[in-house]
Amino acid sequence: HVTWGGGGGEARVPLLRLEHFSALLGPRLTPMVSCVTTPATAQGFTFSDADRDALTHRIQFGGDEVVKAKAGAGSATLSMAYAGYLFTENVLRAFEGEDVTMCSFVESSVTSLPFFSSPCKFGPNGVEEVLGFGEVTDYEKKLLDNMLPALGSQIEKGVEFAKNM
Repeated sequence: HVTWGGGGGEARVPLLRLEHFSALLGPRLTPMVSCVTTPATAQGFTFSDADRDALTHRIQFGGDEVVKAKAGAGSATLSMAYAGYLFTENVLRAFEGEDVTMCSFVESSVTSLPFFSSPCKFGPNGVEEVLGFGEVTDYEKKLLDNMLPALGSQIEKGVEFAKNM
């Protein structure tokens, strides 16, 4: 659950799924708040523009909050370890034949870049289908457009690194 204090008071919103695209931090991480699936959103709960902007910033720079909370003596490594555990657990479930859909950074054509993080259907053979990320808001489209050049540069560096291994 996340308690979000907006202009109209506080709402305790159970976040069941929050898609984000790009494994990078800061403005290169693009949270898709419009894709949040909760009972509250099903009942019409929406964020004001100011709340959306604040929540987006907090998601993008949450790692900085952890570093500050640890007084510079650490980072959000437990969060990364837990995400890695969940990803691995779901891949293993898919290998056993269970239908699993989760985000993964894969080669795809969902954007102009050769690789992108998007929802994928996993099965016994690994990624079986790369799903599009659907409709996004104008705000999220702007975030995506602003993030693509930096992500493209990082992809180029990663491809070069892999070639030289």
